[in-house]
Amino acid sequence: MKPLSLLLLVASVLVAGCTQPESSPGATQAAACEPLETAPREAPGREPAFPGQTRACGVTSDVAFDVVVLTTALERPWAVEPLPDGALLVTEKPGRMRVVSAGGEVGPPLAGVPAVDDRGQGGLLDVALSPDFATDRTIFWSYTEPREGGNGTSIARGVLSADRRRLENVRVILRTQPTYDNNFHYGSRIVFAGDGTLFVTVGERADTLMRIHAQRLDGHLGKVLRIRPDGSPAPDNPFVGREDALPEIWSYGHRNPQAAALDAQGRLWVIEHGPRGGDELNLAEKGKNYGWPLITYGIDYRGGPITYAGGPAEGAGTQGEGLEQPVYFWDPVIAPSGAQFYDGAAFPAWQGSLFIGALRAMRLVRLVIEDDRVTGEEHLLTDRNQRIRDVRQGPDGMLYLVTDEGQLLKLTPRG
Repeated sequence: MKPLSLLLLVASVLVAGCTQPESSPGATQAAACEPLETAPREAPGREPAFPGQTRACGVTSDVAFDVVVLTTALERPWAVEPLPDGALLVTEKPGRMRVVSAGGEVGPPLAGVPAVDDRGQGGLLDVALSPDFATDRTIFWSYTEPREGGNGTSIARGVLSADRRRLENVRVILRTQPTYDNNFHYGSRIVFAGDGTLFVTVGERADTLMRIHAQRLDGHLGKVLRIRPDGSPAPDNPFVGREDALPEIWSYGHRNPQAAALDAQGRLWVIEHGPRGGDELNLAEKGKNYGWPLITYGIDYRGGPITYAGGPAEGAGTQGEGLEQPVYFWDPVIAPSGAQFYDGAAFPAWQGSLFIGALRAMRLVRLVIEDDRVTGEEHLLTDRNQRIRDVRQGPDGMLYLVTDEGQLLKLTPRG
């Protein structure tokens, strides 16, 4: 072999050692390449239940894209929802909703938004268009509603006025229960299913006393709910007709799910904050129990096992009968917020990928999923050092993101 050829071969091997191209067989075999995450575990000793459940192979799609900064003038944006004409609806945590033009001009706050409790993790949170928005101009949003004795996650709907200045016919269609007085773990992603029903994710409110509510069927906390657009429970929900359960419940045993998205088959995937270690990706199926706080791959923020009211002194394990395992977990955590399965034409190499915003990790995470298992992970936008709060696909096939630092970003193909 000629010396130059030998040098090129060595160089290519060194580059390939970190990430695996998706066309390679190694991208679908968890043990065939180096995992993307190599930092020390936050919860060492809590071993995965199956190969590939954590620390997937690093993959690269070699997609060339540009990041267009549409605006930097937002305050704590929480969600972005593309409108059919290229404009975008954006919520701001302090309690404002705005329309941002396709060119980045930020409109005034919409009138008609109810009062919010924006302490801590609360505020004006997610927003979603009605499936019939083109004709009914209806939007739905989640927010932390101030109440007597505390607050709670509530869902409201209203009609966007023709001049896009106000919300009309506003009414609250769901008030999750019980009300509680703290400012943590509201969940709050809302996703329309293909049949017109609405999925709502709800956190369990964080405190040790409240964690067990994720296992109780007489309340909404720590659940994925499924309702009709008028707020009534979907009639085929799994616990309809049970006296000891609320009919809105779809799945339970969740901690703080701040990200959710439908895949190409119309199934709901939920990504939730773990404690110290143990952020989870779950396929949220009808009537299933996802384990929190009985099982987890994380530990308490102060160290030691997860405990809960009435639980064993040794705390939570990682597996239990009748409890679903996460499809994937992160340790160290990424602090997930916002998710989107990509199916657009602008980035063909990304079709089928699941994109997740990362707050603590300050990046856009892309997962490759095959046969309901994560086979590859890619980290994007790591150089921007911003907490990515939400990611959505627009009707133009572009990806739109908002960050806690007040930016609205657009990813476009280069060239």
